[in-house]
Amino acid sequence: MKKPFTRIAVVAGAGAAAFAMAVAPASAVPSTVWTVTPSPANFSATNSGNIVLTANIPMTCTTSSASGTMASATGNPATVASINAINFGTSASPCSSVLGNVTTIATTPWTVVAQDYTAATGVTKGYVGNVSAKVTAGACVFTVTGKATATYTNSTGILAVASVSGDLAVTSATGCGTVVTTATKPTFKGNYAVKVTGTTTIPKIVGSNP
Repeated sequence: MKKPFTRIAVVAGAGAAAFAMAVAPASAVPSTVWTVTPSPANFSATNSGNIVLTANIPMTCTTSSASGTMASATGNPATVASINAINFGTSASPCSSVLGNVTTIATTPWTVVAQDYTAATGVTKGYVGNVSAKVTAGACVFTVTGKATATYTNSTGILAVASVSGDLAVTSATGCGTVVTTATKPTFKGNYAVKVTGTTTIPKIVGSNP
């Protein structure tokens, strides 16, 4: 006599599960629409203040520049820009450290990823992703990969990079002794002033939910 009731319970449970699956998408949070102005467009960026990569010791660049493309996107997170080239230091003004002059060769593209937008301040929070670079400081050579936490402010056009411990990793190191190892957690900090290439126009990024 118990089998019919067991079958009824199983059928009812399956029906409830199917109903829950059917209604779940309707209650999901909509993807963020990121409106980049202008879009699509090329951008260029130059450092505002020093750029500092710290891997147990600080490596400071007084000159740095970047360029790439930007475009509107949908999603959260969403890639709103691609950094196709980024340079640290010049022959006349090299980056420096206690180990000697520093040369950094980036493997691009890196990405600018948006995650959160505050309308009251015009600030987008996110990160610079797909970071990959080979760093040479004296005899010490190491590679850095990962991402760097960042914000972008519409009123100033400043992309403020301020990675936290764990964002980036050292994937290989030679000639560095115990100063830089694969256990090192480097940080990357600095501000970049962004403009539409060839203009004084500051790009805007606005996030909204439909």
